[in-house]
Amino acid sequence: MVLLEQFEHLTLHPKNAARLKELVLQLAVQGKLTQTWRNQNPHVEPASELLKRIEAEKAQLVKEKKMKKEKPLEPISEEEILDELPETWTWCRLGEAISFTNGYAFQSSSFTDEGIGIIRIGDLQNGEVVTQSMKYVDSDEFESLLQDFAAEPGAMLIAMSGATTGKIAVNNTSTTFLLNQRVGKIRPILVNSLFLNSLLNTKIEENLRISKGSAIPNLSTAQIKEIIFPLPPLAEQEAIVARVEELMQKIEELEKANQDRIQLQKSLGAAALQALTTAPDHELEQQWAFLQQHFQILFGQEANVKKLRETILQLAVQGKLTSAWRRQNPTTQPAAHLLQQIQAEKAQLVKDKKIKKEKPLEPISEDEVPYELPDSWVWCRLGEICLKVTDGTHHSPPNIEAGKYKYVTAKNIKNDGVLLSNITYVTEEIHQEIYSRCNPEKGDILYIKDGATTGIVTINNLDEPFSMLSSVALLKLPKEVDNKFLLYLMRSPYFYEATRSGMSGVAITRVTLSKINYSLSPLPPLAEQEAIVAKVDQLMQLCDALEQQLAQANQQAEALMQAVVQEALQPQEEGVLEE
Repeated sequence: MVLLEQFEHLTLHPKNAARLKELVLQLAVQGKLTQTWRNQNPHVEPASELLKRIEAEKAQLVKEKKMKKEKPLEPISEEEILDELPETWTWCRLGEAISFTNGYAFQSSSFTDEGIGIIRIGDLQNGEVVTQSMKYVDSDEFESLLQDFAAEPGAMLIAMSGATTGKIAVNNTSTTFLLNQRVGKIRPILVNSLFLNSLLNTKIEENLRISKGSAIPNLSTAQIKEIIFPLPPLAEQEAIVARVEELMQKIEELEKANQDRIQLQKSLGAAALQALTTAPDHELEQQWAFLQQHFQILFGQEANVKKLRETILQLAVQGKLTSAWRRQNPTTQPAAHLLQQIQAEKAQLVKDKKIKKEKPLEPISEDEVPYELPDSWVWCRLGEICLKVTDGTHHSPPNIEAGKYKYVTAKNIKNDGVLLSNITYVTEEIHQEIYSRCNPEKGDILYIKDGATTGIVTINNLDEPFSMLSSVALLKLPKEVDNKFLLYLMRSPYFYEATRSGMSGVAITRVTLSKINYSLSPLPPLAEQEAIVAKVDQLMQLCDALEQQLAQANQQAEALMQAVVQEALQPQEEGVLEE
């Protein structure tokens, strides 16, 4: 397998482009991009001779007082040699091939709004010098420092402390700046600067770990100079740079094409879902048929599948999933009668002292109705169709690691039920106090109403009684309301937005019991509730299958990437990226 042949396939996965760029650089500094070039150029000056010329050049610069004389570096030991190099290459220390300048310790009190710009650590971003937050010093006072601490256009810089320690950047502006302390300048001596840049971006962290044993948050000048790296002949450095640029351009072109494809797919999916949501009943089946025919094209992204799930729930609570069902069942008892039955049942429970009598909820005004319902449906307030709406204790009780009565908080409420892996317990006395007011039973609705996960709703799947904290609301339903229908209603985009309407302020994550009670609920006939649940379940299974296909495709892409990387890094006779 030739890596170049796999570029197009590999870049179909968004994360692979960055990994491919890293791999190209890694192969470059191992000499695996230019094996054919070496075969075609067997008589180039070897790097060992280049190193002698670099030494002579540095001696001349010292003589001309253009750089300071440096202390000799320790010879490279056999233990430090990382890989076997091509015959014409040699290992050397970074300090042998460069001159290095550390920045000047400017005082913040010297900073001004104009003058000579100062490159600080934070100004080195994504391989470049950014000037948006740059500080300045007075030109007349500090101009003399440009002789020793200048970062001229094209200068290669390195962060020597902070979170970006070891990161390389180039002054890609047309301006000469001064260097602040802890920003170093690397000046190559008879070494191609673009090759050295690629090498340092690839090797510096690895070499630092090997030479010093751990990640280093601060670099000294000595540590930078001690880094060992593979030095190719100068002509081959230029060949490597040309090959790297060619391959990087190809990766970027493929990456751009893939991003355009993903964006188009998202746009097509969003448009199709919008058409489905707004389609009149007589066009709905046609829209569904179109979606099913083009599922792979429209929903090939995880974000689109998420939107599809939301659209299914939205259509469900609008009655658009069961238009055909209503035509086939024209004599179904309307929901208005169902609502009367619920009210009668609640009145009887109050009479039997099984629930408390509630204050009447305000009637629904015409202005509140968000959309038109099918004729057999009715708008009501959520509190009208619940036997009980309450929450857990408002006083966090002592809880323990083991016991008889589970203590459920928002962290335990998940989409598929109550999670027990991190459950705690309360004493029987505390449980009885909490349970007397908030008594969750299997099949009840549990809704997170406080905190970062507000809006998560599930059906209680536990058989035994347990205690709850006030961050979770409990909704008990009469037999006339299907708990799974209400679950889907409370997960729908309509309900999510409705519960947050009228709120103000920043990052509010609380839904009150009053808000829940007063929330508008579309109520279908019971038989249609069950039909809606069946249809939603069927369509969600389709979404599950789509997500599984995407997961498998991602796994295959990852496996291909790993296989290509493994093959590319293995020693071989021919260049892995050569045509």
